[in-house]
Amino acid sequence: MALAAFLGTLALILGVGLLSALRSRGTRQDYYVASSGVAPSLVGLSAVATNNSGYMFIGVIGYTYATGLAAAWLMIGWIVGDLIASLLIHHKLRVQTEALDEATFGGILSRWYGQDFRIYRRVAALVSIIFLGAYTAAQLTAGGKALQALLGWHPSAGAWVGAAMVIAYCLAGGIRASIWTDAAQSAVMMIAMAILAWVAIAELGGIGATMSAFEAIPGFLSMAAPPDAWPGVSGLALFVIGWLFAGFSVVGQPHIMVRFMALDTPGNLWRARLWYYGFFILFYAAATLVGMLSRLYLPDLGAGDPELALPSMAQALLPSFLVGIVLAGIFAATISTADSLVLSCSSAITQDLPSRQIENKWMLKAATAMVVAFALAIALFQVQSVFSLVILAWSVLASAFAPLMLVYARGGRPGEAQALAMMAVGVGVALAWRGLDWHNAVYEGMPGMLAGWLVHVAWQRRKPEAVVAPD
Repeated sequence: MALAAFLGTLALILGVGLLSALRSRGTRQDYYVASSGVAPSLVGLSAVATNNSGYMFIGVIGYTYATGLAAAWLMIGWIVGDLIASLLIHHKLRVQTEALDEATFGGILSRWYGQDFRIYRRVAALVSIIFLGAYTAAQLTAGGKALQALLGWHPSAGAWVGAAMVIAYCLAGGIRASIWTDAAQSAVMMIAMAILAWVAIAELGGIGATMSAFEAIPGFLSMAAPPDAWPGVSGLALFVIGWLFAGFSVVGQPHIMVRFMALDTPGNLWRARLWYYGFFILFYAAATLVGMLSRLYLPDLGAGDPELALPSMAQALLPSFLVGIVLAGIFAATISTADSLVLSCSSAITQDLPSRQIENKWMLKAATAMVVAFALAIALFQVQSVFSLVILAWSVLASAFAPLMLVYARGGRPGEAQALAMMAVGVGVALAWRGLDWHNAVYEGMPGMLAGWLVHVAWQRRKPEAVVAPD
């Protein structure tokens, strides 16, 4: 019954994506940004689904299982940082998309004021391909873990199934297929998470009994600094600020920013934000609650893999039919992000790397298939957790692109050499921070982005004329 429900729900979501082919115009603009004609509700739901993905349903729930209520600080910091980024940058990005007639995030960064940073565009494309590819692998790994927990399949089987679905979405309708399926899986997953939390609390005897059970676990309801943060109030402050930078890092994620580039008009951005943050808060709160509840039902999971908490808990509490729906929601969530990442990689290969942009739709789709193969290879052989791999990719992309986006948003006009220096220093500092194993206490994207911004400040003092407000 679980397998039948899983396949049925997944087929429904897949069908939604494949139907998008009926709206395809066969152009690169349509394939990569849906001709910038997507409704704000779909933009908001798609962006939050792409943001959440396997990171939320596998990674964050596993982290909350191990940490307790203090994991909520991660949520608070992330959402506040994300909102600050949106208020500063999203509207300007959408305006530039229309003005420049660009289909890629890297293209916008390299031509913001009509300039032509060709070297920067190619370097940015390489950074995107490498780290978005690793990010895609994390999503395929998350899908494999879900199938392993509920159906007993080998994790590689889930990666293969996910890769096949990503190719189907991307070949059918490009970014439009991805956006449509994002909206469908958002609804399925939100309903499934709510049912799981309600059943779990009822089984424990209600809210009062659940709270008592939480209190019986030493420190589980503490809002002090999480165990992996530096101790004391200062450690907690640094932890929250670090995750605020993680939220701000959204402006460095090509696969999310392209959703806002696809919005129908800049004036509808406020509607997209309502959908985006409304669902974001609900998703994060539900993930935190389910992560905490899983600690009560699966106390021995910590000795194994806490990232299997959600699928394992669903299997323990729900009838097989609902287990299949939960599994389909988790799997679709990972795939909805994976196809977004793949399309961003594909656009970098076909639009940013070559001296002339590729227009042939079959070559666009061939590039997409190559990226899927690359990500699948990483997923089959990598050994890091989903949480760790996603944060690494997220932080490096943020360190590479967010400082330059902020400079543009503030009216700066950096030259190509400065833009390249900001990217190189930011990425280098983020990778060094992780290499020193400081990333558990303070998110590595924070020093990476600050380093990139400091390069801009130093360059401005050295050559004041290099940064001039356009107005």
